[in-house]
Amino acid sequence: MLTVRRAQPDDAGYLQRLYSQLVDSAFITVLPARLEELQHDPVHELLVAEYGGTVIASALLIFCKDAMFGFQPFAVVENVIVDEAQRGTGVGRQLIRTIEQRCIDKDCSKIMLLSSAHRIQAHAFFERAGFKGDSKRGFVKYRRDLLASGLPPD
Repeated sequence: MLTVRRAQPDDAGYLQRLYSQLVDSAFITVLPARLEELQHDPVHELLVAEYGGTVIASALLIFCKDAMFGFQPFAVVENVIVDEAQRGTGVGRQLIRTIEQRCIDKDCSKIMLLSSAHRIQAHAFFERAGFKGDSKRGFVKYRRDLLASGLPPD
């Protein structure tokens, strides 16, 4: 049975493997201590989909306070990944449904989801799930670019 739940420190190895499918980077480092923090964070929910004792998908859900609509927050979803061997099985759909229900429970005004520009198949999946890829445009500036622009490091 598929279960969607918050990530736990013991999930670090699974998440490391999933994130390596998402991003080709030698710098990916999933720390159990960070997962412990996230497990109890009311604003950040690192969700995983588990099947048969194995984590096969994940997404980070962040609730953002906003002043535009009273006390209504909005949500940002990042790092959505379903194991390559599990794509097309409904796992991603269940993960998105869980995210949507969490956003309904929190009375979010919207969900903004970011996806790398080259992930065309993922974009088609998100559009089938009801997300609109043409209603906003996202911009990213990575840490290396911040440092290159002359800003002092942390």
